[in-house]
Amino acid sequence: MHMNHCLRVWVVLLGFHVTISRELTNDVTHEGDNDDVSAEDVKFQVFGRAVVPGVRAHDWISSARVVLDGDKHVGFLRSDGGFSVSDVPSGSYVLDISSPTYRFQPVRVDITSAGKIRARVLNYIKTSEVIQLPYPLQMRYAGPHSYFIQRETWGWSDFFMNPMVYMMVLPLLVIVLLPKVINPSDPEMRREMEQSMNMLNPNPELPDVSELMTKFFSPPKSQKKPGGGTRVLKGGGPKRR
Repeated sequence: MHMNHCLRVWVVLLGFHVTISRELTNDVTHEGDNDDVSAEDVKFQVFGRAVVPGVRAHDWISSARVVLDGDKHVGFLRSDGGFSVSDVPSGSYVLDISSPTYRFQPVRVDITSAGKIRARVLNYIKTSEVIQLPYPLQMRYAGPHSYFIQRETWGWSDFFMNPMVYMMVLPLLVIVLLPKVINPSDPEMRREMEQSMNMLNPNPELPDVSELMTKFFSPPKSQKKPGGGTRVLKGGGPKRR
């Protein structure tokens, strides 16, 4: 009887020990899961200020937005130009001010898992170059947006730099100045020019360039004709015209 009572007590204690061990194991597992989830769900805030020199903040902040990482995180500007972007996880982002009137220089923002925030100049070419900026951010004004292209005005430089003008003027200068530079009465010079022109005109059906050049460079003939006189005919005496 005493042996049975001891056996029952031993079984109860064993079951109680197993139950406590399971509960402790489940509690440890749940605590580890909660730590992992909390580490992933930690969010941070990015602070800064944007100012347009000479313009009151009330005149432009109503249409401006603060965008971080494209449009995944959006913030709004306060009446003094300050802003904050909430619920931002750790990582590297590009922060910019989206305004239809004014432009701002975007900034690269790096956030560590411990919550340390660093701001640096955005450089798409030299991504490894780090030029650190003060934090909280001070967004730099880059000027107003320009949506229209100024219409070009006509000037004399457009006329003189036109290639069609050169194509018309240069041949005219060659025609006018070439006879003054080259002596057309020189037979050797004329012969060389005729040979060079004949080389450029291999087709016999086309007019001979040498004849054209000869007529062009030959001195003009006298157009004066005698007004009267006598003409001797064959087999007869002189005949009055």
